[in-house]
Amino acid sequence: MHKIGIISDTHGLLRDSVIEHLNGCDFILHGGDIKSEADLKKLNTIAKTFAVRGNVDKGWADTLPATLNITLFGIHIFMIHNIKQLAEDTSGCDLIIYGHSHKYRQEQKKQQLWLNPGSCGLRRFSLPLTMSILHVKDDGTFWIEKITLPNKTPDTILPVNQKDIKDIILAVMRDTDKKKPVAEIARQNNISEELASQICRLYLTHPGVSADGILNKMNPD
Repeated sequence: MHKIGIISDTHGLLRDSVIEHLNGCDFILHGGDIKSEADLKKLNTIAKTFAVRGNVDKGWADTLPATLNITLFGIHIFMIHNIKQLAEDTSGCDLIIYGHSHKYRQEQKKQQLWLNPGSCGLRRFSLPLTMSILHVKDDGTFWIEKITLPNKTPDTILPVNQKDIKDIILAVMRDTDKKKPVAEIARQNNISEELASQICRLYLTHPGVSADGILNKMNPD
């Protein structure tokens, strides 16, 4: 039996719990939005890692491919970060791997398995932290194990509806304009520093963006 670890959207946070599940894998596949070159190097010390470039992967990651076709243990695999940008013919592939949405999704389409392992890095609102392990038998048959990880970082007090989410984003935007540090913004708005940092980053890197715009970027379809 062979094992291939499948992760995506780590966004500069490579958790110990993820590493524990990846130890012992023959290969690792990363669906993009790695953000940290050091994290990619770390993954390659665990097992040979194949990765595609995500929308936040800049500079050092320019050499990463936008798409990747590989064959491992007889399984033809196609990888892309944002499935909406798929333009290539994947009819000969057994497994399509993508990311971007941070939402775990697994579906069979005719003879193909399409898999988004979700995010196992930065937690986005109430979405769980997930990854996958691809188990391959010697005869080439395979199955996917979904892994839901514990979130040991402080959780945000989760908004219960769209208005509450927007109120939090607007408050963080105002505090960012006042040049308050992330730790203070998180404490005053009763959210995790992780979430406060994510909102601040989107606000500062997208001049003129609205609260709705930030919300859409945090929760892409």
